[in-house]
Amino acid sequence: MIPLRSPDEASRPTAIALGSFDGLHAGHRAVIAAVVERAAARGLVPTVVSFWPHPREVLFGEPRLRLDLPAEKLDLLEPLGIDQLVLVPFTPALAALSPEAFVDQVLVQQLQARLVAVGENFRFGAGRSGNIDTLRELAAERGMEVLVQPIRNDSGGRLSSSRIRRSLAEGDLQDAAVLLERPYRFSGRVVRGRGLGRELGWPTANLQVDGRKFLPRQGVYAAWVWLQGERLPGERLAAVMNLGPQPTVDPTAPSAVEVHLLGRRLDLEGAALVVEPVALLRQQQRFAGLEALVAQIGRDAAQAEALLCSAGGVGIGQAPADEGGNGPQQQNP
Repeated sequence: MIPLRSPDEASRPTAIALGSFDGLHAGHRAVIAAVVERAAARGLVPTVVSFWPHPREVLFGEPRLRLDLPAEKLDLLEPLGIDQLVLVPFTPALAALSPEAFVDQVLVQQLQARLVAVGENFRFGAGRSGNIDTLRELAAERGMEVLVQPIRNDSGGRLSSSRIRRSLAEGDLQDAAVLLERPYRFSGRVVRGRGLGRELGWPTANLQVDGRKFLPRQGVYAAWVWLQGERLPGERLAAVMNLGPQPTVDPTAPSAVEVHLLGRRLDLEGAALVVEPVALLRQQQRFAGLEALVAQIGRDAAQAEALLCSAGGVGIGQAPADEGGNGPQQQNP
């Protein structure tokens, strides 16, 4: 896996793709490809440079959930030909830098950039006062080459991370996958719950998910699950996932992520899982009692099996996630 580095640790001199690249859609990959194509011939280290945390978190106190956390992004960048991901700490002091000071202190001094690629909507410096023309002017004075990639569009309009988030927020995994050009996934560690799901006949793995990760719409999903640590693709397990609160069992309980493997009984406590939601089966709802809930779980299982079995899932033949486990709330950073 490629390394995740601070600016002081970065291998230099660099050819930089500069931006947030959240979701790594086709527009992002065009910026990255421009860097990779030229880096080797010039003896430069092909590098993606992003900011952490998101500037709006620092400037306006707005929580910004990510489609790809930094560790997840490493796996995605490696096959694109990138040698390192550098995270620049975004602080009030950095935000106050003029465009000229940003170029000098970050790009020239810290990263020894010889080539910088950005999208045409790139802005930088205090108050977002610098644009691509500013960058070109400053770079030319310092012997840096600037490559600007145009905004990519499709039939739905401009490709953007915001469009991907909207699709996920609507539970439309298929549209999100088209925009990402890959399946949406997240990971979490299995922690102990109350065991009520097991008592109901539907044991769940209760996942602790990083609170900075953008998750899809609450509901019940057919899903694939992998044991983390294996390089994907590996053995994928068919599952049903419940994402959200537990309105029948405990309406006051926090939102949870619970996964039930279909037809498999594995001791997963402490394991890290990768989850790929495939399709939204139904919205969250409150049932008259546990008997009605269990009956619906059975219907969820049958629907999930119908969706997943033709794709060759492992261990299909049993049941789904339920509202009865006591999965923990996502942990805030």
